[in-house]
Amino acid sequence: QVQLVESGGGLVQPGGSLRLSCVASGIIFSFNVMGWYRQAPGKERELVALMTSGGTTSYADSVKGRFTISRDNAKNTVYLQMNSVKPEDTAVYYCYAARKTNHWGQGTQVTISS
Repeated sequence: QVQLVESGGGLVQPGGSLRLSCVASGIIFSFNVMGWYRQAPGKERELVALMTSGGTTSYADSVKGRFTISRDNAKNTVYLQMNSVKPEDTAVYYCYAARKTNHWGQGTQVTISS
């Protein structure tokens, strides 16, 4: 059974940095797409960043130039480097992976506050 486990969330001051990691287990193949979504209180879950196995990336406009997604296909791991974070980045961040079906992690809380 596929499992996605996120780590790296926490409390960071505005302008700071944070790195999220997500490790996939229970698979013997690489996902076509891995990435991150987030959900803030009272809002719908939204795309943050995605990356294909070939290296193509896509970002939400709100994070372009501040966040960087990367992945290690050999380790089935995807990362999200978050720089210049803002209070509006506060949310639960979910790891996402897809091949023939969609898979989600449990989520990790990111809080941006002084």
